[in-house]
Amino acid sequence: MYYTGFADEAADSIEKQIEVTKELGWQYIEARNIDGKNLTDISEEKFEEVYEKLKASGIKINCFGSAVANWGKDPRQEESYTQSLEELKRAIPRMQKLGTKMIRGMSFGIPRDLSPRNPELEEKILTNLKKLVEMCEQTGITYVHENCMNYFSQSYEHMELLLEEIKSPNFKIVFDTGNPLMADNRMGEEPYQKQSSWKAYQTLKDRIAYIHIKDGTYLKETGGIFPEMEYCFPGEGQGQVKKIVKDLLQDGYNGGFSIEPHMGAVYHNDQADSEAEAKYNTYLEYGKRFMKLMETVKAEIKEANNG
Repeated sequence: MYYTGFADEAADSIEKQIEVTKELGWQYIEARNIDGKNLTDISEEKFEEVYEKLKASGIKINCFGSAVANWGKDPRQEESYTQSLEELKRAIPRMQKLGTKMIRGMSFGIPRDLSPRNPELEEKILTNLKKLVEMCEQTGITYVHENCMNYFSQSYEHMELLLEEIKSPNFKIVFDTGNPLMADNRMGEEPYQKQSSWKAYQTLKDRIAYIHIKDGTYLKETGGIFPEMEYCFPGEGQGQVKKIVKDLLQDGYNGGFSIEPHMGAVYHNDQADSEAEAKYNTYLEYGKRFMKLMETVKAEIKEANNG
């Protein structure tokens, strides 16, 4: 078991991302953006600079937080697939150089003007996803599908279908504890109910290879892809973080826990903290609190086993 996180939520630069990771006593970063650009999109020159700094620090990238097939890509548009294919092609050699084995991907966006179940579109999405996964198979990389605002995460039924259709050993699930809180369970008649983190976890559990830790409370719809949320420290919201973590550990889970606070710059050590310092400190505090939650869970499991 290991800890990691989206360190771009602490700082833009790779230097500060490395610094906060070391301050937490961790060895890994889930790389998403460096200086505001995704790791798959930065120039070769910039990538070499990042690579050398990581190598010198001893910090490793355990997962590429890519935008492959993400929620912003309309599955009906061929360019959504070709763009994802190009992103994956750029990511793979960089992952191989860094020794990174997982890439976070999704299953394209949700067309809100269509009904939740569309067999013709589902066939197209699955065909394209299988091509992306096949590329990962050929290079020894695992495509971890995140339960976010994407096509095959829009209901428990969609999640089950995804697992039935893609059986590759190089296709797994990265489960985000906070994402179900913002997602409708688009089954049956409207108005839809929001998903439950626990129910989504139970649905995907058998294929989970990796965990994103996020917590919060749903507030209201915005008319956009994402609703308004109030994010909080792990265990303080409706994401059932402690319950899920406990179940994972009791079942022998030995993978990574990646923090993704989404809290911005809310934690100030001092009133004079700049926004950048507060952002850094929020991420740092989030990591510390999650480790404390983990220790509590481990102690509870140990006590139950001894009892």
